[in-house]
Amino acid sequence: MEILLEKISKRYRRDWIFKSIDFQFQSGKSYAITGPNGSGKSTFLKVLASHLTPTKGKISFQKDNQEIKLDEVYKNLSYSAPYIELLEEFTLTEMIDFHQKFKPFYKNTPTKDLIEKAYLSESSNKEIRFFSSGMKQRLKLALSIFSKSDILILDEPTTNLDRKGMEWYKALILEFKKNRTLLIASNVTEDFDFCDHQLNILDYK
Repeated sequence: MEILLEKISKRYRRDWIFKSIDFQFQSGKSYAITGPNGSGKSTFLKVLASHLTPTKGKISFQKDNQEIKLDEVYKNLSYSAPYIELLEEFTLTEMIDFHQKFKPFYKNTPTKDLIEKAYLSESSNKEIRFFSSGMKQRLKLALSIFSKSDILILDEPTTNLDRKGMEWYKALILEFKKNRTLLIASNVTEDFDFCDHQLNILDYK
């Protein structure tokens, strides 16, 4: 699935976060969105995911040379970010089963298998609110990466992960990135050193 940007700009009050981005995210390619903290990486991803509307410009999505309506894009996209909340009153099993009602998993992965893959087997019946920050981040990543989607967007994927967690993330994303349009926003090189291309937000200030 392709994402086409035509002179995309975003402004908050009088401040331009980024201006006049012309870019094409090609199907099956991986892209690193780089820039220092506060440069606008997260805002850019929210615009790409249609969570925010650009101040100027046009964004469009195409699949098999057919344009996808913006209100249908969510069916083809999964998104993980530290600021996206989980349903904390749910147990781990309930959270995963609830997620699958809206976004099925690749190869119809059973809930039990995802739990094992995320190294959360001892917490199947624990409520999310009792999880550590690292456990929550692994769950967010697993839900998005396992989701059957043409576009995968990850914002600061290794936030709250220790060294072992970072190695787990790298192995999982390399396993599941094939044939997907992958966008990763981070200023940690290890998060995206396997990406095909880079887009630096500072180039569009």
